[in-house]
Amino acid sequence: MTTRILPVVGETDAARSITTLLSQLPDAEPAGPVGDSTTLIDTLARLAAESIDELPEVVLVHERIGPVPALELIREVALRFPAVGVVLVTTDPSPGLFSAAMDSGARGLVSMPLSYEELAQRVQAAAAWSVGVRRHLGQGADVFTGPGGTVITVSGAKGGVGTTLTAVQLALAAKASGMNTALADLDLQSGDIASYLDVQFRRSIVDLASIQDISPRVLQDAVFIHPTGLGLLLAPGEGERGEEINERSVRQIVSALRNRYDVVVVDCGTQMNSANAAAIEMADTTVLLTTPDVVSVRAAKRMVRLWDRLQIRKAEETVTVVNRHTRSTEIQPPLIERITGTRVAKVTIPANFKELQASVDAGRMQDLEAKSTVKQAMWGLAGELGLVKIPEPTEKKQGKFKGEADRGSIRVRRGRSK
Repeated sequence: MTTRILPVVGETDAARSITTLLSQLPDAEPAGPVGDSTTLIDTLARLAAESIDELPEVVLVHERIGPVPALELIREVALRFPAVGVVLVTTDPSPGLFSAAMDSGARGLVSMPLSYEELAQRVQAAAAWSVGVRRHLGQGADVFTGPGGTVITVSGAKGGVGTTLTAVQLALAAKASGMNTALADLDLQSGDIASYLDVQFRRSIVDLASIQDISPRVLQDAVFIHPTGLGLLLAPGEGERGEEINERSVRQIVSALRNRYDVVVVDCGTQMNSANAAAIEMADTTVLLTTPDVVSVRAAKRMVRLWDRLQIRKAEETVTVVNRHTRSTEIQPPLIERITGTRVAKVTIPANFKELQASVDAGRMQDLEAKSTVKQAMWGLAGELGLVKIPEPTEKKQGKFKGEADRGSIRVRRGRSK
C-alpha cells in the first residue's frame, strides 16, 4: 500500500532534511512541504471536499510551524480530519511533550536530527491507524467530516454600540436564507444572546470547556436549537464561570462549530481576553462595530491597534460597521476608515431605536418586523459579508429572490444606489 505523506514545515533546512528522508521510505509518496498552518488546513479542506480518500494518510508537523502553534494545529487537524494520522517532529522528545502531543491527537512523535528507522516506524504506525479509521468512517462513525463553514466574529469598540443585536440579526439572516447557522456567545461575563432571543437553557459554552475531544454528539448536547432553527451556544448564567473558558477550549469549540455549521457567528462582546482573542484569530471575517461619535471611534482605533499588537488580526483584515448612522453627523464612514485603517462596510445601520424598542423589551429580536429599516440594513450587511445564500433564479421569475433576507438586502442596495 502506498502511503501519502504531507510534511508541514516552514524552515528551509528542516524541510530539506525531512523530504530527503521521506523519499527513501518504502511505498511512500511524499508531497511537497507546506509552509504554514493556514495552507495546511486549506489544503486538507479542499481534498476532504472531494473525498475522504483524497486525504493523505500521514501529516508530519514540525514544531516551529506557525502562525497556529504546532499542538493547536494538531488538535484542529485531529478534530476536523480524523482520518489523517498526525506525527509531530521536534528537537525536544521529552515525556511532557510526548504526553501533550498525544492529548492533542498526534499519533506519534519523532525527534530531530531524524533517524530513518524512527521515522519509518512512526509513519507506518500512523498510516496503519489512518487506514483503520477510514474503514470505520465508511460505517458512519460519529465524527466531523467536510471542509467546514464560515466563522465570523462580531466585536464592539466599546459597550452599548449594538454588538449583540448585530450578531443576532446576522445569524437570523443567514439562517433565513437557508444556511445551517450557529450563534455563539463569547461575551462570557455578560452575554445577552439568551435575553435577546427569549431563551432559557441550562447548558452553556462552559460545559464544553474541559472536554478534550468534542464529538458531534457532545456538541449537540450543549447547543440549544432555537425555534428559528439557529443553534445557540450560550454564555454561562454565572459570569464568574467564564474564567473556565481559555484559549485552548475556544479553539476546539470554534473548530467543532465550524465543522457542524455552514455559518458560525460569534459575539465577542467588547472586552478582550485570551478566549475571544483566539476566536478572532480563527475567524474568516472579523467585524468591529462602532457608532459615529468621537469616543466610539477612538475606542475602535484602540481595539484595532490592540489586535495588531497581539498579532491576532491586522487592521486591513477587519471590517468596521457603523451603527446608528445619520447623514447629519460630522463623523462619516470615510473618516472612520481613515482613522482606524480598517475597511468600513458599505452598508451602514441607521439610528432608529423606536423600531427596535418593542422587540428588545419583549426579548424577541426574531420578531422584528421585516419593514424595519434597521433590520433591512443588518440583513443587507449579512449579504455584503457573504453570510446569505442567494437562491438560483427560476425560469418563471428571473432575477427574483426568495426569503425575507434577500428582500431586505435588495431594499438596502436600492436605497444606496439612489
